Amino acid sequence: MIRVELVKLLRRPRTWVTIAMLNALPTLVAVLLALTDIGPRPGTGPPFLSAVLTDGTLFPLAALAIVLPLFLPVAVAVIGGEAIAGEAQTGTLRYLLVRPVGRTRLIVAKMVSVVAFVLLAVVVVAVVGYVVGQLLLGDGDPSGAVASVSGTSLDSTQIAQRTLLALGYVTLSMLGVAALALLLSTFTDSAIGAALGTVAFLVASTVLLGLDAADALQPWLPTRYWLAFVDLFRDPILWRDVVRGVLLQGAYLLVFLGAAWANFTTKDVTS
Repeated sequence: MIRVELVKLLRRPRTWVTIAMLNALPTLVAVLLALTDIGPRPGTGPPFLSAVLTDGTLFPLAALAIVLPLFLPVAVAVIGGEAIAGEAQTGTLRYLLVRPVGRTRLIVAKMVSVVAFVLLAVVVVAVVGYVVGQLLLGDGDPSGAVASVSGTSLDSTQIAQRTLLALGYVTLSMLGVAALALLLSTFTDSAIGAALGTVAFLVASTVLLGLDAADALQPWLPTRYWLAFVDLFRDPILWRDVVRGVLLQGAYLLVFLGAAWANFTTKDVTS
């Protein structure tokens, strides 16, 4: 069942169109930076963007920072919201369950498929960002050293290791979104409704982050630590928010997946 879902994911044109759209904005930003040689002032704009004018090595991280606040979560919400609700909307869910496919097995296969999309999207954005950065923005210091956020130099090995950690962190952050979308997908027969519900939850989280009256809630909001991967590029690494982000997303992942499983395995399926 998992293999079927993965093949379906990779064969759908929508998967690749969505990933292409995710890469469109970072690529446009790289082209504009290369043509104008004008970047945001340090401390303004998406993380790393002010540093890539002379070193495209960091552009994969800038690309992730560009798509992370909005475009990547929306893409994950659409794919996750379609997982169960899409089958119900097209009338195929009931027929899937008539076959010798348990509900637990089906929801696990759907979640694995969504996880695969998240990982694929993050990796492709990073790879395209690296290629575009090298082609348009240069390869920086000939020795391979790159300036950290703290101003010290990081060698190529340190950059590679920290970039892998950042990719893993961004992937985990988006898995919380995927789990929420999957949960809402078990409550409705509308894939669009599940996706919009997920996006509305994330928008509310973002709004509350900027509200002083919600100060007590802010450490628990799902979007609170999304950009904490920037701290991986400090020297030394500032682990506090990274660890908090991992624990928070892990908690959301367990709660939402558990609720999705509980609801789907007990609901009446009529579609």
